[in-house]
Amino acid sequence: MMTDKPAKSHGRLAVRPSLKPRELMTNTPDIFGAWKVKIITLFPELFPGVLGGSLTGKALKEGLWNLETIELRGYGIGKHHDVDDTPAGGGAGMVLKADVVGGAMDDARRGTPMDPNAWPVIYLSPRGKPFDQAMAQKFSQAQGMTLLCGRFEGVDERVLEEYNIQEVSLGDFVLTGGEIAAQALIDATVRLLPNVLGNADSTVEESFSNGLLEHPQYTRPATWKGRKIPDVLTSGHHGKVDAWRKEQSKRITRERRPDLWADYEAASDDKKPCD
Repeated sequence: MMTDKPAKSHGRLAVRPSLKPRELMTNTPDIFGAWKVKIITLFPELFPGVLGGSLTGKALKEGLWNLETIELRGYGIGKHHDVDDTPAGGGAGMVLKADVVGGAMDDARRGTPMDPNAWPVIYLSPRGKPFDQAMAQKFSQAQGMTLLCGRFEGVDERVLEEYNIQEVSLGDFVLTGGEIAAQALIDATVRLLPNVLGNADSTVEESFSNGLLEHPQYTRPATWKGRKIPDVLTSGHHGKVDAWRKEQSKRITRERRPDLWADYEAASDDKKPCD
């Protein structure tokens, strides 16, 4: 039916040209200025995955952040769209080809800042720098980021050099691909964006935010299977509650993460006034 009514305005909704066929595009709003992640992967169907649920999924639907997948297979070479080849010098497994990944990287670069602080480009790799809360904070303050999900034995080293790609690791273990690691990194980052969490203060005292692991948490019922909530938490004395929580954080960090405790003590010593 024809109408003379003007189309409704969508505020900050942006209309952008895209190289992706319309059937591959998500139905989430692409809001100008929102934090965005571009994911280069052989398996775009794995996204948003767990990111589509809970608070991150709600924020995605509301346009507080955007997600774009770039399917690596589309840049494959030849009749079978090959994306990998045998390692130079011999060895087991296959390596993602430089010309294939490079094509995807060139497309991912379009419309993004070249400054790695404004738009970091990350390769999820077990040999990378360990991912931590400070890194998530830094990523959340950028305009967005590009993530390269590896497969097989990895990616041709020349790609990492050409595009100044940072390597980031979730830990000292190996996964079959970078997609799970990418979702974990995105989740840790997105939850720090403005308005994603219902209570912004919830990130202030959680683990790693102040160099310590988080204190124990309790809620009703007051007694469960003979175990009571510590009296101090029901005392109504906020000063004593804060002191108890700080001491518990110190105890748990000292017992479970001596590496973090050593860093915390060193930082505390640095802050002490000189005689």
